[in-house]
Amino acid sequence: MIWSSWSEFIEMGGYAGFVWWSYGVTVVFMVGEVVLLSKRKRTIIQRLGRFIRADRSKRNAE
Repeated sequence: MIWSSWSEFIEMGGYAGFVWWSYGVTVVFMVGEVVLLSKRKRTIIQRLGRFIRADRSKRNAE
């Protein structure tokens, strides 16, 4: 499509509600995915740290 003005671009040929809503939902899900992945990474790092500390204390006890 070729738009002759910014208002035509924003209106998206009469489909602005669907188009911009779709972009918004996509952005929300992408940001949510990044947040969830960072939380999972933090949890895994914490669990590995506990495992390593437990393994070290077990080896020192022997």
